[in-house]
Amino acid sequence: MSRQLFGTDGIRGVAGSPPLDRDTVFAFGCALGEWAAGNAPHGGLPRVVVGTDTRESGAWLAALAAGGLGRAGVEVHFAGLSTTPGVAYLTRVEDFVAGVMISASHNPYQDNGLKVFDHSGFKLPDEVEHRLEQRIFALLEEAPEPAEVDLETDSSLDRHYVDYLASTFGGRLDGMRIVLDCAHGSASYLAPELFTRLGAEAVGMGCSPDGRNINLDCGALHVESLRRAVLEHGADCGAAFDGDADRCIMVSSSGRILDGDHLLLIAARDLLSNGGFDGARPAVVATVMSNLGFERALQSDGVRLLRAPVGDKYVLEEMIRAGLPVGGEQSGHIIFRRYATTGDGMLSALRTLDASVRAGRSLDELVAGFDVYPQKLVNVRFKVKRPIEDLPEVQAAMADAREDLAERGRILVRFSGTEPLARVMVEAADAFLVERHTARIAEAIRAAMC
Repeated sequence: MSRQLFGTDGIRGVAGSPPLDRDTVFAFGCALGEWAAGNAPHGGLPRVVVGTDTRESGAWLAALAAGGLGRAGVEVHFAGLSTTPGVAYLTRVEDFVAGVMISASHNPYQDNGLKVFDHSGFKLPDEVEHRLEQRIFALLEEAPEPAEVDLETDSSLDRHYVDYLASTFGGRLDGMRIVLDCAHGSASYLAPELFTRLGAEAVGMGCSPDGRNINLDCGALHVESLRRAVLEHGADCGAAFDGDADRCIMVSSSGRILDGDHLLLIAARDLLSNGGFDGARPAVVATVMSNLGFERALQSDGVRLLRAPVGDKYVLEEMIRAGLPVGGEQSGHIIFRRYATTGDGMLSALRTLDASVRAGRSLDELVAGFDVYPQKLVNVRFKVKRPIEDLPEVQAAMADAREDLAERGRILVRFSGTEPLARVMVEAADAFLVERHTARIAEAIRAAMC
């Protein structure tokens, strides 16, 4: 097994195989339980909340993790089907030392993962993850017999979370028709309930999870079906979430797809109009993947764009460092620091609709002036990972692209934090140049690492 368990978004892999085999998941629970016991307030009984998405492997992974937690003397509270931001919220506002969300987010059903939050509602710092890793490896050497715990769902936990989301919306959605694509995932029951409660006519799709259809041709990664449904139903808008509902991609009434960049632009303009930057120089945080057209639109409004590495934890770190209220990723992770400590798909849709209702303007009107630069992303699956700087052919292709694009575009080559993929992104005003340079750089990577 690799000597690194935690990636950019917890521990992730194929359920049933290392690092999500029975022994490792139980050892994870034991290690986290020992940490929780050492961090319980005033030496009290440590309590940890656990939630899952709809994957068929979620139940047994939760039972094993709970078995390990119980071995360390932790009281486990099971939220059952929940969202990643929901678990983060509950961990923060209840007397839980930690929260565990069992999900692989936007990945297919065969994958799963273990995401951990501390009582602040933030993901664990890197140094704590490293200590947990070392303890997990030590426990695997000791080889304790894995034990599962029968978990009973406490439905009041998700009710508390939905009540909170509803409380963040100042008005009503009466008369609005909204299509919700829940990716057969965590939002399948919560999102229709939430938006109906606020007065909207909610048209649900992707709301019939069977354990294996999570993210399957639906949700935030596959929004064409949502776009068609919005147009067919004559809806005011649509919102698509991913498997654990920490992402949101929206569709306007005209059928325009609004990704995380668009939602950030709407949020920034709303903050500008309502003094939400609290006297600070207006700025938002996004990642190196955000579109140049988004940056130019912000600049025209007098708002700076601060770019962080890909990963919502890095966006959050930069937001805290700069003291900014909003940031996010093009993929749809949007963090509103006033309301949450992590990306929250349902909250993002609510904040976007709140801006629209208060401004009396449509989503299309709220993103006026944002001309998306042609952008292409190619994923190259590799066999052996090698540093990009050690690959002269790749370096040459990248240098040629930079010289050709100059100020008219940009390139980005990076490794995925969760899969064996090299990601090649090129964007420019000229679509022909985008295609050409994406293909050349991707081919150079294939030749060097595949």
